[in-house]
This record gives sequence, structure tokens and C-alpha cells, in this order.
Amino acid sequence: MKDDNFCFVNFLKSNVLIVGDVILDRYWCGFTNKISLESSGPIVKINKIVNRPGGASNVAMNIAALGGQVRLIGLVGIDKAARILKKQLLKFKIKWNVVPLHTYSTILKLRVLSKKQQLIRLDFEKNVENIDTNQLINEVKLHLTKHKILVLSDYAKGALNKIEEIIELARLANIPVIIDPKGIQFSRYKGATILTPNMSEFESVAGFCRNDKILISRAKEIIYDYNLSALLITRAEKGMVLLRKKLIDHPLYFKAQSKVVYDVTGAGDTVVGVLSAALSYGESLEKACFLANSAAGLVIGKFGTATVDMIEMKNIIQKYEYENMPFGILDENTLKRIVSVARNRGEKIVMTNGVFDILHYGHVNYLTNARKLGDRLIVAVNSDESTKRLKGKGRPINTLKKRMVVLSALSMVDWVVPFYEDTPIRLISEISPDFLVKGGDYDILDIDGNKEVVSKGGKVCVLKFQSGFSSSKIINFIQNNRDKLNVR
Repeated sequence: MKDDNFCFVNFLKSNVLIVGDVILDRYWCGFTNKISLESSGPIVKINKIVNRPGGASNVAMNIAALGGQVRLIGLVGIDKAARILKKQLLKFKIKWNVVPLHTYSTILKLRVLSKKQQLIRLDFEKNVENIDTNQLINEVKLHLTKHKILVLSDYAKGALNKIEEIIELARLANIPVIIDPKGIQFSRYKGATILTPNMSEFESVAGFCRNDKILISRAKEIIYDYNLSALLITRAEKGMVLLRKKLIDHPLYFKAQSKVVYDVTGAGDTVVGVLSAALSYGESLEKACFLANSAAGLVIGKFGTATVDMIEMKNIIQKYEYENMPFGILDENTLKRIVSVARNRGEKIVMTNGVFDILHYGHVNYLTNARKLGDRLIVAVNSDESTKRLKGKGRPINTLKKRMVVLSALSMVDWVVPFYEDTPIRLISEISPDFLVKGGDYDILDIDGNKEVVSKGGKVCVLKFQSGFSSSKIINFIQNNRDKLNVR
């Protein structure tokens, strides 16, 4: 994935409605060094109990952790587990529109851990079939149009027994539907925008896929059979693959980002949460998938159902931008963003400017020495109009585009940017380089941008030009020796 306009996502503008199975994940953590004589199983001395939102509530937590606005609709019992969940979610400013039922018990998954290993999981659930979900449907009708994206988090625990009706409500309201599916009845999800099965869930419907060719072929069938806009398959250590109906023959692969796998619990919730938050903000599906994949790579390195915060996401994006940093000719906005990325990596920025009409040895020598002052070199180039005003009629010899292409081909030059004013003072001030460099016999105080750079803690340097070399001398020499050089 390569995008020169890739920049940080403002998740604060995200607005997502989540409907699904609300679960409390509980962890009993302790130490074990004995085997029980009663069962030949380990004895765990519990020293810590942790409660965390799971299922649909974990999706909500992942969005809220990024600063996004999120509303949760689901079912809980009138019990202690529901009170724990509500307290935790309200703390993160998640809008709680969960329906409490006397005939229902809040779903609880209890995991016993010792030395970072899960020894056993116990699930507490009852009355998950034939649940009256009319109140839940009414909540969806009441709040659906207040949101940009609808997420249906299906753990097959009863909250989404009428999922077809909810999908139809969203379609009528023209609101995209993202579904984290469960089970083998994908027909229930017909008409959804995006389905996000993991590999096991996908193969339970499509059959075993021994290679990517078979996987892609069967994924296409599912997209068409169930009228989906896209299918995002998460594949553990193989990353993710995205298929889009409009670009059906061009699947996108996302490499797994994690180098350490500690706990995969809730990774699918993170994918759906980050994906929906990014799409709600208005990001492209491709970028949203990249962010979701990267976030999942972080949470599987954490304990239990976990989330990714704004700082971690920013680090993900900056790492991506640094590793995929564009070079050569850039517009001002892209340059400013890339300079920020480089600075966050501790790199020093050197900047110079000029016409560079006929590139010669003196230029190359000067630019080489300028680059040695820091880690990145920016060359700002006068436009054709400003060159004409500066140098007079007949200049430039080479157009702006040609001059920038030649400069960008030099190994010591990282970025080339044009400016259209008579001086580059504004651009220099906005870039704020660590070193501003000019060549020749300038007085530092006379250099354009000197005050702006010094006021921000930068340095201004004058480098000596290689004597005897200049574009003007080359032009004059050619003009005065036209006959000898056979110039017409």
C-alpha cells in the first residue's frame, strides 16, 4: 500500500453504532507449582481478578480508546456482570443503550491463567435462544440515523436473532453495515457492506482453502452470493486479505504486523472497531484496513481483550510513513507532513533554495556539502515567473519542471519543492529547517529566512561555491562562442 497523502486519522470525528452480543471477559490470574491429587490438574493460587468488556462491548472500547464517539446496543441480564460492564463503558464515555432483561443473564467468559498461559476457559450463559429482541430493535430504530456506520458484532449469543431486519433498516437509511460474523449461515448477512470473518469462520462456509487462488475464488462467490460490497478475511500470522466487489480481480493483501503473539483474544474486535472508526471518519476502505491490521498486530501482543490508544495509532502511522516516505518532487503540504515524520525520528533537516537553471559542478559540490550538515536535504526552486523577475528576460533557460527533475535525480537531494514568490521566506518559515544553507559570499543577515530560522532555534550557514562555476557564466560563454560551438 502506497499513499503519498497518508496522514493521521482524526478518530474524534468518528461516530459508530454497535449492536451485538455484550460479554464480560473475566480473568483469574495466579501462580501454580503444584498438581492436584484429586484430578491430576494444576492448582492455581489466584492473586488477581480482572474484568474487561468483551464481544460487542470490546468493539466499543476499541473505538472509544481512540477518542471516537460510539453507542452500544445489546442485551444483558439484571446482574452484577451487567453493572460491571456498564460502569467500565460509561467511564470511557460510551453511550449505553443496552437492554436489561429479567429472562436473560449477562454472558460471562472466565479464563484461568498462570504464567501467561490460559489453563481453561469457562463460559457462563443461558437463555440465549428464542430471546425477545423487540426492545433491542426499537433501540436500533431510535438511534440508527444518528450514526455514520453500523457494526453488528455477532457472537451467536442471541442479541442478533433478527439481524436481517437490522441490516434492512440500515440499508433503507443508507448507512454502511460492517459485520463480524459467526457460524455457517452467512445468508443471514445478505446485503451487508463488509463482512470480516477470520480464516476459520471463512472456511467453515467456503470449505478448506489450500492456497490463495482457491481462497480468492471462493471469496468472490461469497461476495456475489450474499450481495456484499467487500469481504475482509483475517488470517492470523498471514495478515489480512481484502476483496472489493468493484475491484473484484484486485485483492489487497496486508502483511501481519506483530512480531510477538501473546494473546489473540479480541483481535477480531479490534479489527472491526478500528475499521469502522476510520470509515466513519471518511477514510478509504484500503487505508481503514491498513489501520485495522496494524492495530490488531498490537493488541495480540497484549494481555486479554485489549485496545489501542491514540498514541499507539499515531506511532503506527508514523512508522508506516517513514518506511514508505516519498522522495523527489513534492508539493508543499506533502513536504511539511514528511518533514514532521522525519523530525519525529530525530532527523535534522537542511534546506536551501535557488534557481538552479543550468546545473553544474559547483551546484553539485555545494549541495553535497549542504547534505552533510544533516540527515535530509530540501531544495526549494524558484518558479519560472520568479526566475524571470530575478534574472531578467531570457531566463530561465530550463523550465521549472525540468530543473526540479534534474535536482531530484541527485543522490544527495531528498526533496525538491517549488515556490512562486520572489523570496522563499514564507516556505522557509513554515518548514523551519534545522539548517538553512546558501552558497557564495552572502552575509548571513542578508539571507532570506535568516530571522525566521534563527528565531526557532535553527542555524544559518554559508558554504563557499566552487570558484569559476555559475549558470550565468555558462550561458555567457555559450552566447559568446556560438560559432566555435556550432550553436544555432
